[in-house]
Amino acid sequence: MTGGPALPATSGLPHDDLGDAWRAARPRPATVHLDSAACSRQSTAVLDAVARHARHEAELGGYVAEQAAEGLLQQGRSVLAGLVGLAAADLAFTESASASVRTLVSRWRLAPGARVGVLPGEYWQNVAAFTDAGLTPVLLPADALGRADLAGVERALRDDPPAFVHITLVASHRGVVQPGREIAALCRAAGVPLVLDVAQALGHVDCDLGADAAYGTSRKWLTGPRGVGFLVLRPAVGAQLTPLAGPELYDDGGAGVEHARWYESHDAHVAGRIGLVLAVGEHLAAGPDRVRTRLAALGRATRERLDGRGGWRVAEPLDEPTAITTLRPPDGVDVRQVAARLRSEHGVLTTAAGRERAPRELTGPVLRVSPHVDATAEQLDLLAAALTS
Repeated sequence: MTGGPALPATSGLPHDDLGDAWRAARPRPATVHLDSAACSRQSTAVLDAVARHARHEAELGGYVAEQAAEGLLQQGRSVLAGLVGLAAADLAFTESASASVRTLVSRWRLAPGARVGVLPGEYWQNVAAFTDAGLTPVLLPADALGRADLAGVERALRDDPPAFVHITLVASHRGVVQPGREIAALCRAAGVPLVLDVAQALGHVDCDLGADAAYGTSRKWLTGPRGVGFLVLRPAVGAQLTPLAGPELYDDGGAGVEHARWYESHDAHVAGRIGLVLAVGEHLAAGPDRVRTRLAALGRATRERLDGRGGWRVAEPLDEPTAITTLRPPDGVDVRQVAARLRSEHGVLTTAAGRERAPRELTGPVLRVSPHVDATAEQLDLLAAALTS
């Protein structure tokens, strides 16, 4: 969305009852929190559940408390995996999205130098994980927004297929949704596994798209604790991985251990995992479709209000169905200084996203705005006025 005068702020926000309930379920914020793509606000119930399990560890012993919570954790595996179209046996809790991708590529039995198909806007830490594992990222075609060119992807998969394709469904630096379902169909037809990074997508957009593996984090749109993530693997992919400590170490050969559980840390922040399970339950209770609808409307309302304000330009199309808006600065404006001023002078929390996040797409830092469902039109107006000043 570029050029022309700023559009009038005419978008209504659907499901105000959802926004009200979300707000009431959380501690009162000290800022106008428009930074959910970095870290969302946990509910009071999630905070209490995390604290309660930590107390149980002190009272019962850490491993006894974990065993007592196993039923809840297994329910959480089932529900969380179900959001990407897989089953409880396919999910491993991890410490973060970054830990998940490192585990995946370090344990996958691929030939040295094996090629990984990525888009030009791939997150830099993912690319670093691939190269560190001895893999070779190769670019798949994309349009000017960074969205996959499906015809070009189909040709690449037909003519010179990589070992697997890795797609970040919603990027860190730009709120554009990739056509994940269509890419999954192309990969399936070519016999190439598809891995989805859903760190910015789960709890935000539909992620049940037919991928062979997916991974993400608790702290963003699912509004769970930090320090918790997940890795989900179809059994066919799991069969190509070698766990660091596998079934051969057990007297019974690891009988009864679900295939993804070999990739869970046993020295883990279990209280955080419980918090994530509770947060996913809250997401389901709110209604994923309702959440997605309100987030998309907030994204549109943000773009309407901010494009052209003070010379800032919005990168995303007006109707992109995400709540992430990235703003290109006017010439000579330091994005990091602006983000600091918004926080210190106006009490508005945003992110200054540096070029390093996607060096093939960004020419410099951008200001990222990412409200969750509890945000209001008045808060967006406050940010618009602050940018103008």
